[in-house]
Order: sequence, then C-alpha cells, then structure tokens
Amino acid sequence: MIRLGVSRLTLDDLVDVARGEARVELPSESRQRVRASRRVVDEAVRDRRVIYGVTTGFGVLKDRPISPEEVRALQLNLVRSHGAGVGPPAPREVVRAMLLLRAHSLAMGVSGVRPELIEMLVAMLDRRVTPVVPVLGSVGASGDLAPLAHVAAVVVGEGEAWLGEQRMPAGLALRGAGLQPLALEAKEGLALVNGTQFSTAWAALACVDAESVWEAGIAAAALSTEVLLGSFEPAREDVQALRPYRGAQEAARRLREYARGSALVASHRDCDRVQDAYSLRCVAPVMGASWDAILHVEQQLEIELNSVNDNPLVFADRSDVVSAGLFHAQPVALVADYLKIAVAEVASMSERRIDRLLDGRVSGLADVLAGTPGLESGYMMAQYTAAALVSENKTLAHPASVDSIPTGAGQEDHVSMAPIAARHAHAITEHAARVVALELLCGCRALELRRPLKAGEGTEMIYGAVRRVVPPPEGDRPLQGPCEELARWVLSAGPSRLAEEVLST
Repeated sequence: MIRLGVSRLTLDDLVDVARGEARVELPSESRQRVRASRRVVDEAVRDRRVIYGVTTGFGVLKDRPISPEEVRALQLNLVRSHGAGVGPPAPREVVRAMLLLRAHSLAMGVSGVRPELIEMLVAMLDRRVTPVVPVLGSVGASGDLAPLAHVAAVVVGEGEAWLGEQRMPAGLALRGAGLQPLALEAKEGLALVNGTQFSTAWAALACVDAESVWEAGIAAAALSTEVLLGSFEPAREDVQALRPYRGAQEAARRLREYARGSALVASHRDCDRVQDAYSLRCVAPVMGASWDAILHVEQQLEIELNSVNDNPLVFADRSDVVSAGLFHAQPVALVADYLKIAVAEVASMSERRIDRLLDGRVSGLADVLAGTPGLESGYMMAQYTAAALVSENKTLAHPASVDSIPTGAGQEDHVSMAPIAARHAHAITEHAARVVALELLCGCRALELRRPLKAGEGTEMIYGAVRRVVPPPEGDRPLQGPCEELARWVLSAGPSRLAEEVLST
C-alpha cells in the first residue's frame, strides 16, 4: 500500500501503480496536513486577500480581482480553458502515473485543497478511470498545464476517460465506476494543473525501461563478442580498476560472468588478432557511461516524485501563501535529455555489432548469417532496420531543454520543454529495445553456426531466454514479428532477472 504524503515513492512504486495493481491511500496524518492547509485558503477567500489564482485571474490576467462569489466559476473555467492539448492520447500507464504523482504532491499538505479532491484521484486509480490526455500542448513550465487540465476535466465529469479498456465520455466513466463528479472549490483547479506530472511520468517510465534495455544490451554485447571470437581481456577487473567508473566496472563484471567457462573463448586463445573493433573492445567504458547516466537520472527523478511543485504554496503553520516557481520542470527536462543520449548510445553501439555479425569478411561466418547465402538473404535487413532506428534516435536526442519560447505574454518568459524531452526519451528507449532485440537475434543465429562449441555459462542462458521467445529460423522469414516479440522481452524485467541469475551463479 502506497501512503500518499507519507511513503517515499520510488520508480518501482510508480511502475507498480502505472502498470500494475498496487493500492494507494490517503492516510490520516496526510489528511490532517491537507485540512490545515485548506483552512488557510478558506480564510483568505473570506478575508478577500489577494492571492494568485484564488482571488485573481491567471497568467497575464493575474491582476484581475475575483470576488468570493466567483471563485468556483474561476476554477472550473481554468480547467475548461486550459484543456488545450492536441494529438493522440498518452498511454494509459503514463496517465495513471500522473494521477499517482499529482495525488502524492497534493497530499504533502501545502496546496490548499480539500482531502476530497485527493480521494477522488485515488478512487480513479483504484477503479481504473483513466483520463484521455493528448500528448501535445505542454511547454513544461507553469506546470504541464494542458495535460493536467485534461485530467482535471475528468474529475469534474467533463472530457473523456477510459473505464478499464473502454473509452467513453468522462461522466459515463465516472458513473460506471460508482463515482460522482467533484465540484471544485477555491484553488483546486489551479492545484490540479500546476505540476510536472506529465513530464515526470514519461521520464520515469522511460528510465525504468532504460535499465532493462541496458541489461539486455550488455547481454547482447557478451553474446556478440563470443560469436565474433572477440577478446574479453578488456573487461578484466584489474584493467577496469585503472579507470574506476562504477558503470564501467559493472558492465565489465557482467561481461566476465556471461563468458565464464566459454569453449568459444578458449578456441581462439592463442590467435594472432591484436585488437578488436571498439564496439567489442570498448563495451565496458561506453555502456558503463550510459549506466552511470541512467543511475543519475533515477536519483534526480526520485527527488521529483517526492516533491511539491504547486503554485501558490500554502503554509498552514504560518497562515502564509507564497507564489514561487516549483512547477518549472527544468530538472526533469535536463535529466530526460541526458537519458536520451545515454540510451541512444546503447543502440548505436549495438547496431555496429550487428553490422559485424552480418559481414562474413569480419565474422568468418556465412554472409548475413544465411543458411544458403544468395538464395536466402538471412538477417541482412536487421542492419538496415537498426540503422534507421539509430538514425532517428540521433534526431530525437537533440536536447529539448536548450529551447525556450516565452508564453503568457512574457510572464512565463522561460520554459523547460520537459515534456518534449521526456516523450523523446520514451521513444528512444523503445527504439533501442528493438535494436538490441535485432542484435540478440543475430547473435543467437551466429551461435548456432558456431556449434558444436559452447558459449559461456551466462551466454548460453541468454541464448535460451531468446529462443524461448523466438524459435530458431528455418530459412528466411520476416523479422518484424521476432523483433517486436523480443523487444517486448527487452523492455520487461526479463533482462534484469537474467543478469541477477548470471551474476549469482
């Protein structure tokens, strides 16, 4: 059970809610803080204090006063006017992550909302009412305004939502789940739309998937190095100790364990090859750098998962209301851009090994790993597809966070573009999963051509895992299905479980 405002959320918690059945509750200690913060808002409205978004308009209209009689209409109008997202809907797992993160932030007790609002978000998660949220329209400052407004619209019974697997008008979805639309009170519409939850949800899920892609990428690199008769000497512990980056040492440790006991490695121990190409020789430093980046991204995102990013902030202990800028998503934008680069490099190096596996002049195996080269084209197109994905990743990896287009008539004169960075990180991770899947397919085929020699204990486990998903080929076959099926495994917990098993034997 995740206790909002009390539990410290991790990326695993977010995944358990977004993709699973983990339960969420608003505990009594959080409820008390929320109520105390709410009393400050009620008093401010009664006393006609000037508070942004409560007794004033929004953005460029911040100087327009709002009477106590108009505060409810102000919040509803905010939700309606800010529902300006366009494009296809975000995946439901992203929106479920948004619901969790917004509820957790509000439960910190400095947003001035009622407990009923947070309980509504919890009930939507529990009963699988998932707002339809368009992916385009946020610049990642003043919060992810448009995406969160589409979430808020469902809270008040407007817009669209999924009820389970079925898409329908929000009012029907709420009714089908046994819920009633909520009338927003002062500050509550603003509290729903001010936040980084859209950007953070995309980035967090991409980060979790990036870890799986990295583990699969290391497994693929070990497999390719063995079947290409490469050297594992660069992965020696004493070699990596001379440049002791944590990620490089972890990558090298895995390479050594995958290849342990390999008859393939032993078969060319005294060969006259001096050095391997970088895509084999430099796996530890390159993949290690990506691992260090992924860990940094995870640490930064877990700060964001457990932060308040509302405006204005309501401090109950001092009856104080402060306008600040915690909704600015620059921290998320920068790490999402970093994640993009780190994962793009995993795919880039993987594609180079695919090319070597398919070139008979380099591999010493049949050209394009075909049974009958010429009559069959074998795995030729694997490199073409990988090249296309890697090239597209290069475009997507351009940093979104260096851009800023002022909004709100210059009031919001620097924005983060975090949602663009985060969505692109998600796309790059999916592309990289497919590239690594193609390398695994090629590596397994190459291993079959090296038989009867056995690979390392861990590498044989890789081979077995792949062949449980995709059986060996019998002549030419379309690569689309095998690639997509194996990419799903790459994005699952499978590669991490495999690594744990290899490292524990």
